[in-house]
Amino acid sequence: MLLLPFLTGLSAAGGSIDHIPLFLCWLLMYLFSFPLLQWIKTGKKERYFKPAALYGALLVPLAAVVIAAEPRLIGYGALLLILFAIPVYYAKMKNERALLNDIAAIVLFCSFIYPVVYVSAGSEADWGRTTLLFILLGLYFVGTALYVKTIIREKKNPRYYRLSLAYHTLLLPFAAWLSVPLLVPFAILLLRAAVLPKRNLKVKQTGMAEVGFALMLYVSVVLAYL
Repeated sequence: MLLLPFLTGLSAAGGSIDHIPLFLCWLLMYLFSFPLLQWIKTGKKERYFKPAALYGALLVPLAAVVIAAEPRLIGYGALLLILFAIPVYYAKMKNERALLNDIAAIVLFCSFIYPVVYVSAGSEADWGRTTLLFILLGLYFVGTALYVKTIIREKKNPRYYRLSLAYHTLLLPFAAWLSVPLLVPFAILLLRAAVLPKRNLKVKQTGMAEVGFALMLYVSVVLAYL
């Protein structure tokens, strides 16, 4: 989720040197948010204050550089802060694995395609196509969240398995509407959701496989749609 929206945005609108500080800022926001949410969840200030302070200290000047170059991105930053209230709430409730929290995180990560495209093309960007890509990535990651739950936390819950299968099946018409060749990767993702939960995969194996599936989707989107 950290890389795919960024790479898709670059492929959609082209890259420039300005994307380097933008991505570094995005990376530091992620690194800062993790210890911050763990601090909120556990209350262990002595454990999480130092990494949060370190990443925060690196983030602030870099964010200032990015905003100075593209002042309109301050609006995007404000939107992120609003959406970030959702994972903060679930951290306080010690329920960060809730599906709704996963979806909120997916929306946050996938929204990064918008500033990436904006830095490339400015006001002349094709926002209709960008939004379709945002939706496509979001739907893919929601499916992945459901699938991963059938592998790990909900592996003994048949309702999650059926939900995952139904969700991936419903993605096929959307993929065909976007571009018929996209049916191939989404059919593979459906097969993944149907078969792999029965293979007793370990967490490491699941993670490594997901890198391959994400790469497959990226290449497929670039070839079929961009």
